[in-house]
Amino acid sequence: MKTLFAKAALATASIAVFAPAFAMAETTLGKGLAAIGAGLAVIGGAIGIGMIGKGAVESIARQPEAAGPIGTNMILTAAFVEGATLFAVVVALLA
Repeated sequence: MKTLFAKAALATASIAVFAPAFAMAETTLGKGLAAIGAGLAVIGGAIGIGMIGKGAVESIARQPEAAGPIGTNMILTAAFVEGATLFAVVVALLA
């Protein structure tokens, strides 16, 4: 099972790496790979924001008196991840 997951991750990463090169060609394949790259960027951003939220909730559960600063840092970090994700989607769709 781990080998299958590793192969799937490698295939997904290779598509994400080579998608901009194919997208430079004005073909249907290039547009499709650019859309796949945009989708991968969104999935990565969603996983990142989920991990940020998970870490913040666990931290607040361990130390409730620090909820204010933890929440502020969580929102700021999630905003940075969201901005990077939006930039990646725009770049992938413009390519």
